[in-house]
Order: sequence, then C-alpha cells, then structure tokens
Amino acid sequence: MLDRLSPQAPDALLALIRLHAADAREDKIDLGVGVYRTEDGATPVFAAIKAAEQALLDSQTSKSYLGPEGDMGFVNALMPYIFGAGDPTMGGRISGMQTPGGTGAVRLALALAQKAGAKRIHMGVPSWPNHAQILADLGMELVPFDHANHDGTANLDAVLAAINGAADDEAVLLHACCHNPTGIDYTADQWAAIAEAFAASGTFPIIDSAYQGLGHGMEEDAAGMRSVLAAVPEAFVAYSCDKNFGQYRDRVGAFYVMARESSALDTAFSNANALARAAWSMPPDHGGAAVRIILRDPDMTAQWQDELDTMRARMREVRDALAAAGTAGRVDLTPLGTQNGLFSMLPITKDEVATLREEHGIYMAASGRINIAGLTQANLPKFIAALGAVAV
Repeated sequence: MLDRLSPQAPDALLALIRLHAADAREDKIDLGVGVYRTEDGATPVFAAIKAAEQALLDSQTSKSYLGPEGDMGFVNALMPYIFGAGDPTMGGRISGMQTPGGTGAVRLALALAQKAGAKRIHMGVPSWPNHAQILADLGMELVPFDHANHDGTANLDAVLAAINGAADDEAVLLHACCHNPTGIDYTADQWAAIAEAFAASGTFPIIDSAYQGLGHGMEEDAAGMRSVLAAVPEAFVAYSCDKNFGQYRDRVGAFYVMARESSALDTAFSNANALARAAWSMPPDHGGAAVRIILRDPDMTAQWQDELDTMRARMREVRDALAAAGTAGRVDLTPLGTQNGLFSMLPITKDEVATLREEHGIYMAASGRINIAGLTQANLPKFIAALGAVAV
C-alpha cells in the first residue's frame, strides 16, 4: 500500500523555520513565520485571553463533546463585530458554526460551495497558499486574476472582470482586509464598485476574513465586506480569531452563511454539519470558549481591544518607518506605508532572497513575502541596508 505513495515536496515555510533556528548569528531576522511579534520578538498570550482562560478553568464542568456546530455562544458573540451591531443576523438571514481555525472555515466554505454546484473559484493572486491547496484537494478549478498592480495598489479592473465574467457554476473568493501576502487592500470606493458588480452580476461571493482589526480597526476593517453583504442576497464568510485574539495554536474560527431567506439556513447548515462531521467531527472547544467569555464581559472586551490596538499601532509604526526610508536599492518601500496587516511582498528574486538569508541572516519566503511584525526599531536599519545592498 505505502509504496504507491509519491513523496511530497517539504513545506517551504517549515524548512525556513528550521534554517532560522539553526542560524547562530545573533542579529538574524525572521520575517517568514506569520505570527505577530512584539518589539522584543515575543508572540505573547493576550492578557484578556489569560483572564478568560482562568475564568474557563474555574467554571468549566465538563469536557464532553461539542456538536459539529461547536460553541454557538462563541459564534453568536462574534457576529456584531463581523456583521455590525445593529442587526448582525440581517433579519435572521445569517447564521454560523464553529470551525478549527480560519483554515477550517475556508475549507467548509469551498466544500459547501462545491456541494451547491460550484466548479470553479476565481481568486486574486498572489494569495494565501492554502487557498489553492484546498481547491486542489477538493478537485475544484482555480481561475486566477492579478490582485496587485506593480505600484503596490489593488487591481480593481481585474477583480471586476472576474466578478462580471463569472458563470453560474463559479464563485469569487476575496480577502476581507489585510490581504495575505501582499497587504494590498481595496479602498472604500473600490469596495463600493465591487459590491455593485456582485449585485449586478449575481456572482456568488466567498469572503475570507482572517485579520480583522489588524489594519485600521475592527469596524474599519469590516466595512468593505459589509458593503458587499448589503448588496447581495447570498454569501459565505470564513472567519479566524487566530490573529486578532493571538490564538494561533488553539485554531479558533467560524463559518457563516448569509441566505436569501432565513428558511434556507436549515438546509445550508444540515449540509455544512455533514461536511464538518466527515472532516473533523467536532471543533475544539477551548479557544472559542475563551473568546465567548471575553466578548460577554465588557471589561475583558475593553482589555482585548486595547491589546489589539497596541498590536496594530506597532505594525503601523514599522510600515511608516519603511515608507520613510524611501528606497532600498531598486526596491521602493513607500507603498508598504499604505498597505495593511502582517504581510507585504518585496519585488525581489528568489536568488536575492537566498542572498539575504545566507549573507545577512534575513529570513523570508522565497516569494518575497515579509512579516512586518518581524521588524523592530532595532533591526530596521540592518534590514534596509541589506536589502539595498542585495537588490541592486
């Protein structure tokens, strides 16, 4: 049996982690791993999460299974932050379920779209690598369009062409904010045009919201997605708490369906629950329960929001410093100041990425994607100088 398997290429990011760990240079810089880091290089547990976990420890009376829908208290507590405080269910047309991280939510969204008849997914590239991997595993066709212009702005014409040209058995997958890996988001005017295109074409939107709060704020980062949802009758939303609650290893996510009418939600979730049951049976409880506790306690909520504000402000300071540097060699760093979130991409070659790693101890993905949070006021001068020396 096993001799029928073909070896798979090793995960490039995991290989990069091992190379960085083995590097003895004290001034090495890790820009590869996609987690937030403080100015001291730590990836801390939020104090609000610690407090919620203590409350959970004190109050939890059972470790019995959750159902496939997960902790609905968690799912519902998130909804005002995702969809707006007024009527987050849009008159009972939106409901959701818990998933193992945002990855589980994306997987469930694409699998349910496939079960509903979708065969092809239009997606802006470059994108998060797992989007394409999930589509390939499901046997769905990826139809790429260019997400980014060469000047570091979003390619609105391409996304509008994808939406307007999609067939009945196709959907369009968009990032809600803080685009991974480019950091290039749509402006408010561009989101308005995107929403209008979805409404006029009838194309089905799937929105991946993995970084809400890391761009300009929780409300600001949801505005574009909300404009689309207000314009269309149906949509899927995949959501992650891994970044904005710092719960990477706890795998905390949710999947939401917006239907034309509330009566359609029962059928949608009977199918979603069956897909989830076959994939992971039940979602993990701990991380979602901690989020639920935070969002039900005003003091904990305020504490979490303060910590998120601090995280966002630090990344904005790094981006402002990069933009102020102007150019490093042939690389124009000024667009990074207008981009958002953890990631941006440098227009450098794989050979230049290798030279930065080998000669300067600067580690990043071969694509040129960098994690902004890996840069600090202390190592920024070295990074800019090394980039200027290599990218000539």
